[in-house]
Amino acid sequence: MAKKYDNDFKLTIVQLLMAGRKAKEVSHEYGLTENTIRRWRREFDSKQGDFSKKKILSDPELEVKQLRKEMAEVKMERDILKKALSIFSKTDR
Repeated sequence: MAKKYDNDFKLTIVQLLMAGRKAKEVSHEYGLTENTIRRWRREFDSKQGDFSKKKILSDPELEVKQLRKEMAEVKMERDILKKALSIFSKTDR
């Protein structure tokens, strides 16, 4: 099972890299893999220093997400009704 590290720890590791330390040195010192350290550095650069997994959605994005969820529910209801119709129409014959 993968270990979970808090955002402060990740930030500390990235700051060590930014201060000139090599990923190999930091990995030996903290017991991390070099790939993990490099990935954290890329995430830090791409998210402007934010390691949180949650993305803040704008109002249009929230509306689209809600509409997609509603569409999926409606499709599921439609499929259930189709199956029920086919079952009941077979018994009537």
